[in-house]
Amino acid sequence: MSPLSRSSRLRRLGLCVATGTLAALTAAAPAAMAADPQPVGQRAEASAPDPASDELSASAMQREHEAQQKEARKEAQQQGQAKPAAPKQSYKGRVIAKPYLLLRDKPTRSSRIVGSVDYGTVVSIFCKTQGDNVDGNNRWYLLSDGTWAWGSARYIENIGSAPHWC
Repeated sequence: MSPLSRSSRLRRLGLCVATGTLAALTAAAPAAMAADPQPVGQRAEASAPDPASDELSASAMQREHEAQQKEARKEAQQQGQAKPAAPKQSYKGRVIAKPYLLLRDKPTRSSRIVGSVDYGTVVSIFCKTQGDNVDGNNRWYLLSDGTWAWGSARYIENIGSAPHWC
């Protein structure tokens, strides 16, 4: 064994420290990018809501709607009315997907399937939003009859006026 000079040992130690630091930064970079994937200059810009976010999940929209209805009933009782005012608009649509339309938890093709609706069924539509593109159509309808779930607008034909935006 040949003894290493003091300067050689310090160089090796420095090289080990630098290598360890580089490895730690490389390992931390994917987590940092996932937390904030937009460049600094684009953070302040408004962007469309991410269809995969929880704010567009059918169950979150249902909870919000039920909370609003509860608040309306409470206000009606305080004002001495028997019933709160009826909802502003009721939207309807007919399923044109054969043999059935798959309903999803979020307005994306990859989200969890929560049910289906048969061809020709008339459904109640709560609102619409943008989501995954299905055969050239990126609109999705939140169905509010029975189960709150999203269905692609590509396979739902409006009856009357188009629904409002969520």
